[in-house]
Amino acid sequence: MNPASQTCPIPRGAASSVCRVSARLFRVLCWVCWLLVGIGAGSSCYGQRVSRPQSNPRRVASTVPQHVLTEALRQANVPGMQLVYTHGPTVTSYNVGVRKAGTSQLVTAASTFQAASLGKVVLAYITLRLRDRGLLTLDTPLLRYCPYPRLQQDPRAQAITARMALAHSTGLPNWAESPLSPNWSASPLALRYTPDSCWNYSGEGYVWLQKVLEHLTGKSLETLAQEEVFQPLHMAHSSFVWHAAFSTTACTGHDEKGQPTTIQQFSQPYGAYSLLTTATDYAIFLQALTTGRGLQPASYQVVRTPSNSASRCRSTSLSPADAAVAWACGVGLVATSHGPALWHWGNNGDFQGFFMAFPDTKESLLLLTNSANGLRLPERLLPLFFGPGQYWAMQWLAEEK
Repeated sequence: MNPASQTCPIPRGAASSVCRVSARLFRVLCWVCWLLVGIGAGSSCYGQRVSRPQSNPRRVASTVPQHVLTEALRQANVPGMQLVYTHGPTVTSYNVGVRKAGTSQLVTAASTFQAASLGKVVLAYITLRLRDRGLLTLDTPLLRYCPYPRLQQDPRAQAITARMALAHSTGLPNWAESPLSPNWSASPLALRYTPDSCWNYSGEGYVWLQKVLEHLTGKSLETLAQEEVFQPLHMAHSSFVWHAAFSTTACTGHDEKGQPTTIQQFSQPYGAYSLLTTATDYAIFLQALTTGRGLQPASYQVVRTPSNSASRCRSTSLSPADAAVAWACGVGLVATSHGPALWHWGNNGDFQGFFMAFPDTKESLLLLTNSANGLRLPERLLPLFFGPGQYWAMQWLAEEK
């Protein structure tokens, strides 16, 4: 029997904290084992492939025919997708479907997608680069750097750190209200849970951290992203704000029924949701992240080491998927049958994206879609590129809803 699925025998209520601690300990031990063991050490019909010699070649997934991906999109009711699969120096790119349903505007490598919460990973990378230069530490309370007027006067907020914001343990809600509403940026913010007591996904935590970075540097997030990420990595098609050039490349989002939605022209940069990019650009960033390029060794280890066990605040028991997932600074960690992986998803409602990366085998899969149904795809696509097995991330995410 899987220990993670057993019910805690101590009476509920009187010892719920003991159950939570035991569950956390089990999951942390699982992750320590994974980290120590380190498991695993172009035609238009088959995607665009770029290869260079490999010094230590391993199994590379057979190139997936384009028609297989086209059928996957049809079954999921997703109009368009960019996908990039990498294995070491080999990069295979796919551009499938259309930018807007009912039109002949094909998705190309230059098409622009909303990356949604995948922008949080970029913000985390920026944070770690600034940490490497001594501008902040991960464990200094954020309120010591500058006040945050939106946060109500709750003394527990004095304990919240950058590490908690990056690992979703601030106790803040995802959003106080829709971040697209006109009054959101000044709306009151209150803690839902005690900081660092449990895992609760929070865009608000990332917005607060962003404001601290902007205060410390005197620069906007867009300027920081250009200086720390986009320019050094030659990501010429990425921005946290709308540019006029996007008017000819931007994809239209679609709801669950496949109906087009209004294109959002983000005027303010927010790491939590406003990243506009291409899969080709983001895959470059993902390779930097998973290899530690641009980070000091200690910061690279922060990306690969659990900050918490992702014990969800609303849950009192563990599922098998819970036992496989932990959270680092900026990314999820998952113990899969293919080895330990980094992963994250993005969901702006009408745009959804996903990546999973295996640092030990130097493999990754990234997809961006212009649909509210985009997250139906990873569970089907992961085995196509990495082989049959248990990847847990989508099961865990389904339980989060």
